[in-house]
Amino acid sequence: MSATLAKGQNGPLATNDVVISVQLTAPADLSALLVTERGKVRSDADFVFFNQPTGPGVNLQPAPAGQPASLAVSLNAVPADIDQVRAVITLDDATSNFGRFPAPTAIVSDSSGNRLYEYQIDGLNSESIVIALELYRRQGAWKVRAVGQGYAGGFAALVTDHGVTVDDAPAQSAQPAQAPPPPQAPNFSPPTTPAQPPPPQAPNFSPPTTPAQPPPPQAPSYPPPPGPGYPPPQGGPGYPPPSGPGAGYPPPAQPVQQPPAEVSLSKDRPVSLTKGQRVTLRKEGTALTFVKMGLGWDPVRSRGMFGNRTVDIDLDASVILFADTNPVDVAYYGQLISKDGSIRHQGDNLTGEGEGDDEVILVDLTRIPAHVTTLVFIVTSYKGHTFEQVQNAFCRLVDGVNNSELARYTLAGGMPFTAMAMAKLFRVGNDWKLQALGEGFPAKHPGEAVPHLGRFLVNG
Repeated sequence: MSATLAKGQNGPLATNDVVISVQLTAPADLSALLVTERGKVRSDADFVFFNQPTGPGVNLQPAPAGQPASLAVSLNAVPADIDQVRAVITLDDATSNFGRFPAPTAIVSDSSGNRLYEYQIDGLNSESIVIALELYRRQGAWKVRAVGQGYAGGFAALVTDHGVTVDDAPAQSAQPAQAPPPPQAPNFSPPTTPAQPPPPQAPNFSPPTTPAQPPPPQAPSYPPPPGPGYPPPQGGPGYPPPSGPGAGYPPPAQPVQQPPAEVSLSKDRPVSLTKGQRVTLRKEGTALTFVKMGLGWDPVRSRGMFGNRTVDIDLDASVILFADTNPVDVAYYGQLISKDGSIRHQGDNLTGEGEGDDEVILVDLTRIPAHVTTLVFIVTSYKGHTFEQVQNAFCRLVDGVNNSELARYTLAGGMPFTAMAMAKLFRVGNDWKLQALGEGFPAKHPGEAVPHLGRFLVNG
């Protein structure tokens, strides 16, 4: 019997040979992108589609008339430097969109046809392309993750963002050369599972059509216009906020103190950061270009009449991108990749169990648009548990090239909040700096967190 995945959820793969197929009522094609940890193909040979049906460890298998082909993947044949195999569904008619049809379903089966996982891709509207699933490596094993991220930039834009050259792109790639619809803003719609009723829809962030081009986009209005959208926090200030950086945001829980002296990265051992401390992202005089932010925590075990009990605490790591004080994009369990592709969330952990990082966010500093000035890394408690019920909460910075830990910040003691701003990356001239934050506030997911982050956006 197959397991049902919700958006952002993952599951283990215990078999080496799997088949990815899709069910949908519109003519469409299935393709695959084999990408490294940076989210890029090594060459055009890592793009498997109808004009190139074979790639390293991945083969496109024909299907009966009217049905899209399937992807047969031999995981042990996928090259070691390939981190993910992404399955992409593309409608034949690039002027159409998924919103006109019933939601497609992505299926992962073993080589005998036994279904392992099913994922109904809900929430698609104006997109004609969706990254449906990805197979990815985690601690020496393979897993599957439900992605469900619509792509509004056209097929050529999708493969170009993954490093594929499109000079000789297939005919369907040429169609989206017409003016594409504007990128869809993240909708903060969490995956729906019986144990997790979805919260109301969060405010939309509207990234610019050309992410690297200033000036920065307008901030979302608060309160949102009538219809879907988050109300401002109860008892909070009105929006839009008064002029001035960070004005109008809830005041910090305690007076802001001057940060300790800035420290430098060391090649010998990771820097142990204290609250407010900063470090320049340069190692041995060379600016870092690709980093990982790992966030972790452990649930507190409590004693009861029938023995020890662990509270099922679902914490979620997210990163919100700001242009000055304006939120413009997000990467979180409901949208694993930022619209510009510079930030990738590695998926949701529902319990905090396990050693090491519970959730990992990859940041390609070279691809962050010029108008983005600050990245705020937060952890929110989906079910409303406070950080008083969590221990060993930490965030750490890892060099994405050699996987060495550069800096670590550990929270001492719990706080009566459901959200925490753990750290931020921000620009100073041509450099990026990391600052440890460790500030709590009330929020259960990123949409509720945004109005509380203004006090962290004054960089210096």
